[in-house]
Amino acid sequence: MKDVVRLATLALMIASASACAKSANLEALSLPPGFRIALYASDVPDARELAIGTDGTVFVASRDAGKVYALTDADHDGRAERVVTIASDLKSPSGIAFRDGDLYIGAINRILRLRGIESHLDAPPQPEVVTDKLPSDESHGWKFIAFGPDGRLYVPIGAPCNVCDRGKSYAKIVSMKPDGTDWKDVAYGIRNSVGFDWQPGTKELWFTDNGRDMLGDDLPSDELNRVTKDGEHFGFPYCHQGDTLDPELGKGKSCSDYTPPALKLGAHVAAIGMRFYTGTMFPPEYRGAIFVAQHGSWNRSKKSGYRVMTVHLDGARVTGYEPLIDGFERNETVSGRPSDVLVMPDGALLVADEEAGAIYRVTYASHR
Repeated sequence: MKDVVRLATLALMIASASACAKSANLEALSLPPGFRIALYASDVPDARELAIGTDGTVFVASRDAGKVYALTDADHDGRAERVVTIASDLKSPSGIAFRDGDLYIGAINRILRLRGIESHLDAPPQPEVVTDKLPSDESHGWKFIAFGPDGRLYVPIGAPCNVCDRGKSYAKIVSMKPDGTDWKDVAYGIRNSVGFDWQPGTKELWFTDNGRDMLGDDLPSDELNRVTKDGEHFGFPYCHQGDTLDPELGKGKSCSDYTPPALKLGAHVAAIGMRFYTGTMFPPEYRGAIFVAQHGSWNRSKKSGYRVMTVHLDGARVTGYEPLIDGFERNETVSGRPSDVLVMPDGALLVADEEAGAIYRVTYASHR
């Protein structure tokens, strides 16, 4: 009887994985010449932010499922053999970050920590509370978190609304020590950042920001921004996309008083996870570029986004903006919603797809 149960369970797991792989529809995706995309892991429901551990474990946060997963590729063949749930019953754990053997989890008003997690994947420890002093608002309350070059944990505090003025308590990015103390405001005027990274060399913080809704199909654009000084203000809720005053809250304001975006990413594309490319597998023109996951629109008569974009840079100057992966949406039908990207040690790029519950691996042709 036990063997029957085991076989039934195995069949269910295979069927589930096949369903996820099919819904991903990799054949419909287009990439630049020489690039390839393959399934790294299926059965990762509601996949959002990605992080990697010291031993190569890939961690995946799941906002809607309330779980955090660990993915292992023990034979290093470019596909994870195991997907293990290491935390569950959490409140929108969208963000994760790995440091010194510990995994940090952003769950609305709390930052949690799993100590020494890579040594305990099959018997994970109970999450410890690092801080529970973040706002409890669920609107834009989910977190993308990351450790900066200074060793501090960076956490966004999104606006708890479509558009509103809550002073300097919301719509910002803060940083803190790994133990949750010594909070500092980093930048203001940020409606809802769900992705940021630091430029190699300059160590400057760049971040995506989702523009407000209900101003029509083409306004305002999502933004890619660059922080050049502490306390910089990027305009929300008074000025959108660097040049458009809010019809209500912008009265009496001037967009020239705020920092404009380094790049307009498109209206309602829901640009979220982003990373600088630090590998060497991809061609030279991709070294130091930014990859941006566009989750896709909802507040638009015709869909936009649903792709992974490349932002080419010359220092701080944007020199190009083009798709790396396109085809998650065709003829208003959606097969995938990219939510994050992660550069692997071998230079491959992982892409989380929340819609399909899958993780993909992008490589260049001269590599497997």
